[in-house]
Amino acid sequence: MFKKVITFCVLSIFSFQVKAQVMDAFVHEGEFGIGVGAGHYFGDLTAGMKLIDIKPKLSATIFFRKQFNNYIGIKIAGTFAFLGYADKYTSYKDNLVKKNRNLSFNTNIWELSINGEFNFFRFQPGFSEYRFTPYVSLGIGAFAYDPYAYLYGAKHYLRPLGTEGQQDKVNYPNLKPYSNMAMCFPIGFGLKYSLSEKINIYGEMVYRLTNTDYIDDVSGNYAPDAFPPNPNGTPSVAYLLQDRSYEYGLPIGIKGRQRGNSKQADSYITTQIGISINIGSYRCPKY
Repeated sequence: MFKKVITFCVLSIFSFQVKAQVMDAFVHEGEFGIGVGAGHYFGDLTAGMKLIDIKPKLSATIFFRKQFNNYIGIKIAGTFAFLGYADKYTSYKDNLVKKNRNLSFNTNIWELSINGEFNFFRFQPGFSEYRFTPYVSLGIGAFAYDPYAYLYGAKHYLRPLGTEGQQDKVNYPNLKPYSNMAMCFPIGFGLKYSLSEKINIYGEMVYRLTNTDYIDDVSGNYAPDAFPPNPNGTPSVAYLLQDRSYEYGLPIGIKGRQRGNSKQADSYITTQIGISINIGSYRCPKY
């Protein structure tokens, strides 16, 4: 009986060592992948981060992930997100002033980022016991944006208009047009599952802090005197877009009155599902 136990233990250890050598022989080098889902922004037009205020729009991502081992990797990603919001979504009960402000925007986000990723579990496609893991990511990136709004059915880009007086060098010499490029700092959480040695599926949510407060073109104060009327005496497009409270009643855009919250930068989030193709290699197992 004792010999049988010893034999079983020796064979188990040997089998485990062989399996470990086989697993070490297959190297998960990385992945190419795509994802689609929804995007949403948080800023001067939203009331915090309430779920009831979320108006999701389209987002998509392509990426390459380089794995250094079964836990740590680095991802380079290109992301598109269509963002937009409007004060009209605010209820009078929540914020009467913001409802009457009546501003709105849309913008396309084109983002390039690099992210470090950490798998909570060992992830090795092709081995059933290591085909699933949650993961977290942290990165840095840059994105382009250009907010616009519609007036009487016509599309107008807001940055060139200087809706807070940025284009008026006489009355507002210290204001400058904001850049259409900004930095972002993605923080993500996801789940990944390997369907086979070659294919994975995943779902993730990535929140971006940014260094701009102008994704929505709203940040500072009203500047109605920065927009002289047209030669025929009618209000200019810029004047009509900088304060749209007239659509509800008397205009509220008095010079110097707060239009947005410049002390808090805008942010945005994407939630996506996708598929990735594994890149693997083989190395001779250690003796």
